[in-house]
Amino acid sequence: MKLNKILTLAAGALLVASCNDIDEQYPQDNNITADQLQETTQANPERINATFSGMFTMMMEPYAVSGASQGRADDFGYGSMAVSQDAEGADFIMMDNDYNWFSTCGEMSSRDASYANPLQRYKHPYTQIGICNQVIASYPEDTQDQAAIYNMAQAHAMRAFAYMQLAPYFAFDCASHPDDLCIPILRDGVDYANNPRATNKEVWEYIIEDLDYAVKNLAGFERPNKMQIDQKVAYGLRARANLAMGNWKAAADDADEAMKGYEPASIEEVSHPTFCKIDEHNWMWGYIMTDKQVTGDAGYASVASWISAFSWNGYAAATENVPMINVLLYNKIPATDVRKHWWLDANKQSPLLDGLEWGTTGVKGQAIADWVDPDGNKLKFPAYGNVKFGMKAGIGSTTNSSDWPFMRVEEMYLIKAEGLAKSGNEKEARDVLEYFVKNYRDPSYSSSASTRSLADEIWFQRRVELWGEGFFTADMKRLGKPLVRFHADVDTNVPDAFKFNMQANDPWLNMRFSKYEYEYNKAIIDNKGGNLPEPDQEPALRDGVTD
Repeated sequence: MKLNKILTLAAGALLVASCNDIDEQYPQDNNITADQLQETTQANPERINATFSGMFTMMMEPYAVSGASQGRADDFGYGSMAVSQDAEGADFIMMDNDYNWFSTCGEMSSRDASYANPLQRYKHPYTQIGICNQVIASYPEDTQDQAAIYNMAQAHAMRAFAYMQLAPYFAFDCASHPDDLCIPILRDGVDYANNPRATNKEVWEYIIEDLDYAVKNLAGFERPNKMQIDQKVAYGLRARANLAMGNWKAAADDADEAMKGYEPASIEEVSHPTFCKIDEHNWMWGYIMTDKQVTGDAGYASVASWISAFSWNGYAAATENVPMINVLLYNKIPATDVRKHWWLDANKQSPLLDGLEWGTTGVKGQAIADWVDPDGNKLKFPAYGNVKFGMKAGIGSTTNSSDWPFMRVEEMYLIKAEGLAKSGNEKEARDVLEYFVKNYRDPSYSSSASTRSLADEIWFQRRVELWGEGFFTADMKRLGKPLVRFHADVDTNVPDAFKFNMQANDPWLNMRFSKYEYEYNKAIIDNKGGNLPEPDQEPALRDGVTD
């Protein structure tokens, strides 16, 4: 196992390129006209098929940005972005050791322009955007071919998704800061070497425009699998975008359309490690990982390696990097809520371990937490370590082919509740929230049982339900909340180097552009201000949820 902490990445200028199966087909800067693309694909139809397929397969391909020669274990597309974005938050805690490739996120040194982590998080979505642009431009704008229209609609939705993986991290929330600079938009015919940042409003309106097209043109589309995007997923993406823009009623309406035909996972279904198979009925959209993709060292660059405690060939269990829940949030989860057991308690116990066996070792149940593999591929689990994410190939498997959820129906319930609450329909919002939690997570639940406001109660539910799935930082920023990882004079499980709080308006919360981007794109004006956080800073800050 490659267990080194590498911070920098030798790479050339940030250029929009395609993924491995199609990167020989188009100019590296992606600056090709629509006529040229259409001419090329008409001559060789398989080329557009490869491009369309690559639009999905590259989403979590190991080494998609750094390449196999670099062998970066923290480079697995949108999965690594989810880990990064949650590791920069308050609830997802990793160890501070030389095996944690995401320590730059924990300490927030991920603003350094020369580091690999921010480059990967910037380049991957723009690579995706380049592929989407190629798919869209490969067909005549006025085509009547229904299959082509469906492909174009999916590319519009995927492009919106990619921009949504960038926009929240380079600017504060759109609703309150519409004129702030956000990120460049790769419009048709743009000069990539002189492409200034668009405003928040411009970026999010562009996202909505893409999703409007997708919702309209995916009507009637029946996808071959849940890795592709259908109309309900497009509604779900637009619900997210409307939430980000403060379009509360529109967000609730879109979430309502998106969830039709889906049911949340039951209490029984989440009473064992799961969230690893795309055929889970509550998944609306996800990534299908194949065994071939994670053979050899590539298996280390995967969500199973980093997030699941149950991989016998990964970083989490083998290097004491099983992600933990912040004890501040854990202590707020009622004992009657099944999600309390998605993490080990202070004594490293959880009912989710009952009935499990680690491979064929004979190590079973609660003994799994403290069992140490004689070969060193599993160490003791930490207190509050997560057992939420299972393994598609089985507990204690060495095959890290677990799938990944991009969208679950549970999120739609929470978006609907928030949209209703903030558009003045508080009673209906409480009804939606209580229906979901009481029926699928905690039969004893009441939304008014705590002293939290309804808005903070909904955020609390999001933080618990969507833990580890990459939502925290975007939520924190769009809600205008401070980053609160610890309270003064309260026991914490946050490592000293990561133990700090930050004001909601701290400029350091905004990502910086990779040096490869601002060296190549001369029109970039970088984010400035703020400082690398110091341990123990801002101990009096509170967020309304973990108070």
